[in-house]
Amino acid sequence: MGVTTVFLAALLTALATGLGALPLLLGRRIERGGLGLATALAAGFMVGASVGLFWEGVGSSPARTLAGAALGAAFIIVTRRELGHHRHVEFGALRGAAALGALMIVGVMTLHSFTEGIGVGVSFGDGAALGAVIATAIAVHNIPEGLAISLVLVPRGISVARAAAWSVFSSLPQPLMAVPAYLLVEWFEPILPVGLGFAGGAMVWMVGAQLLPDALRTSAPVPVAVAATAATAAMIAIQVALLG
Repeated sequence: MGVTTVFLAALLTALATGLGALPLLLGRRIERGGLGLATALAAGFMVGASVGLFWEGVGSSPARTLAGAALGAAFIIVTRRELGHHRHVEFGALRGAAALGALMIVGVMTLHSFTEGIGVGVSFGDGAALGAVIATAIAVHNIPEGLAISLVLVPRGISVARAAAWSVFSSLPQPLMAVPAYLLVEWFEPILPVGLGFAGGAMVWMVGAQLLPDALRTSAPVPVAVAATAATAAMIAIQVALLG
């Protein structure tokens, strides 16, 4: 096993993220009420992913995970504030608030992918068998993450193909980080809990500050709560099935 194997395994996990856009081919045109439910589903998937990140991080170092979570939340607060000062934010064909929301979710998921890439590299450092298991688990886990991104982008006018491309883009840090993490396991392993906490904190704050308020503007509270809860439960169940 060598660097090429680690890179290709992590690249496949990134490409799997694009599969999350495929269900949107069945219903590209979503009515205004459905837009809120789609956003609530995306929020639920992100919360479920955050639970998995926190759980994994706390198992290694509770203090570092908590510090990372605080940094992640602070990062989202500062980023939203700075971007909010620019009235002409653009993201593809989107403008204004829609563009800001799309940009933020792609950005948050991209940051999250750095920790997944480190996780793949570190796991391969402990042996090819473990590395293959972790890479496969992350690849499957990435599909609903791609769906979360697509549920935000497609109802707002981004094509399914572009949503799939942005989903893959958000996971490109995985092959980029897997190789150095594999070569420098002893250096990357201690910072992994910080990265896990950072990604989880950023996701949770993004959900509370952006996604759920957006969902509640176009859908009633009860359907939003049901959709978000169901998506959270589904994401947690996927992670338990893969890594539990």
